[in-house]
Amino acid sequence: MNAPVRVRFAPAPTGLLHIGNGRTALFNYLFARKERGTFILRIEDTDVERSTDASIEAILQDLRWLGILWEEGPDGGGQSGPYRQSQRLSLYHGDAEKLLGEGNVYKCFCSPERLESLRKEQLARGTMPKYDGRCRNLSEGEISKMESEGLLPVLRFRVDKGTVVFEDLIHGRMSFDSDGISDFIIVRSDGMAAYNFACVIDDHSMQISHVIRGEDHLSNTPRQILLYRALGWQPPVFAHHPLILGPDRSPLSKRHGATAVSQYREEGFLPESLLNYLILLGWTPPSGEEILSLEEIVEAFSLSGLSRNAPTHSRKKLEWLNSHYIRKMDKDRLIRHLLPYFEKAGIAVHALDETYLAQICVLLKENLSILSQVEDYLSIFFDEKFFFEEEAKTLLIFPENRNLLQTILNAIEGWSEIEDDSASSLLRQLEEKTGRKGKPLYGLLRAGMTGKMKGPELVKTLPLLGKERMMKRLKMALELT
Repeated sequence: MNAPVRVRFAPAPTGLLHIGNGRTALFNYLFARKERGTFILRIEDTDVERSTDASIEAILQDLRWLGILWEEGPDGGGQSGPYRQSQRLSLYHGDAEKLLGEGNVYKCFCSPERLESLRKEQLARGTMPKYDGRCRNLSEGEISKMESEGLLPVLRFRVDKGTVVFEDLIHGRMSFDSDGISDFIIVRSDGMAAYNFACVIDDHSMQISHVIRGEDHLSNTPRQILLYRALGWQPPVFAHHPLILGPDRSPLSKRHGATAVSQYREEGFLPESLLNYLILLGWTPPSGEEILSLEEIVEAFSLSGLSRNAPTHSRKKLEWLNSHYIRKMDKDRLIRHLLPYFEKAGIAVHALDETYLAQICVLLKENLSILSQVEDYLSIFFDEKFFFEEEAKTLLIFPENRNLLQTILNAIEGWSEIEDDSASSLLRQLEEKTGRKGKPLYGLLRAGMTGKMKGPELVKTLPLLGKERMMKRLKMALELT
């Protein structure tokens, strides 16, 4: 009988959650749900100097916002806790002592200065930098002498000649020669377990069945498999997915724009659109459909369907997906999401008529690819924010348009108040009065009444502005010089 599926997402809390890491979390979450397994969140905080509680909380918040929820983790416990590596140090020390006693590990007293000098010498010779094994065969006397002098050793794993071979669920058969690995550190001189060692101990004790992570960890896998062998444990199944690249085909980084999940949230991307986008990076749904609910993704997802080719980040594609989800939002949810941007722009939301607020939100959602763009249109509906953009000014002060603006103003003065069902007929009246149609008329109308060259549908905007405000703005336009 196959062991139950148990997967983990194990971020280091040294900063914000990158969308690349969010994608790794998503793959693990989807695989667990598809296989009716368990998704575990483990915090790898052995980097004491850089790890912070604030970063842990931010990571948890971002994952919850995305809808990637865990069954076991640092906030709710589980059968294999604790789920922070800093609270598991005693586990690492016991297994390190076992490996040391069996001769699989040795004490190394080489200083950081010596190791750096060695690295530079090897690079100068054109050889791959690796530890030269200087402390590999120290005698007990030599070890005692250096320890009595107050020198603190690291523990290095003894890598013997041979080849490490494993089957990767995405890349297939992988083979690493031990000559390219060299003896690696498993416990640092301060007693803190190094990444590869802590990872193996944790994955084994948490009964992880599959390790799904980025291919930047491929070089770690042979080291971890060597540790599994030395400890007499069966390694999990590995799957290393390609990393996200920027438009220039270099690794996605801050120079390409926003990279943190929280940045996208603050900009006004919806969690469902970001999830939908991330799954499409390197995975093609069998149906060929691009807009999928989480339930549809779970149903169709498979690790074998992940591409070996690195996907390219496309802000344009993400915005397209987000605009789709914005348009699908119901009125109440839309208003809840847009209100913070009204407030940020200085609009006194509490004093607004609820019906008027709802009408603005529903109208503007057709123009939004991200929620924060609502701020670009608020000057249309709130006089205290109104202004004429430079391109609109240029159009409005063009000599041939001055008489046309006056004709429009005169026509509007004779109108009754504009209602939703009357706006179209009133605009047709303007066509008759001015003898113009299309852009020559409506571009000028938009510039004069909204101060902008683009925006929501004019026929739906005018009833929200009202006759008096339209006249006031047309008069302001005629006073422009």
